[in-house]
Amino acid sequence: MTNHANPSGFCCPGHSGAASAHAILAQAEHRAKARGLRLTPVRRRTLEILLDAHGALGAYEVLERLAAEGFGTQPPVAYRALNFLVEHGLAHRIRRLNAFTACTHPSEEHRAAFLICARCDSVTEAAAADLTHALSKAAEAAGFQLDRATIEAVGLCRACIGATG
Repeated sequence: MTNHANPSGFCCPGHSGAASAHAILAQAEHRAKARGLRLTPVRRRTLEILLDAHGALGAYEVLERLAAEGFGTQPPVAYRALNFLVEHGLAHRIRRLNAFTACTHPSEEHRAAFLICARCDSVTEAAAADLTHALSKAAEAAGFQLDRATIEAVGLCRACIGATG
């Protein structure tokens, strides 16, 4: 799904290249251990696949990569691993793309917004505490109890803007 034009990785400066992917994986492993969770080999490899993708991948794309490495060929293999990662804040589901992306800040409890490039489908995770606070206030004013919210914005990433200029 991701055909990112930026060879250094995600558009955001805090997540690019192997060093950042390694640091993010270490943070995820620490978070899992601190919560008494187990990053099984298939869960860990799924997270590595998402990190290597530098964007979002669909469940079947993840499954293809897992299957090629001997982790199984049935869809529940990927879906269970992806759901675990999302449930525990190690990955995010991007509904617009029907895909998943690694969390770039797994060591922190945070609210995120997702900046999705309309041209290359790259996904950048951006801090969204102020946005989610404003949304919660708006919901409260409308008498609505907000359960959860996913903020997804569509535009052009830095690499694609540069390609058009």
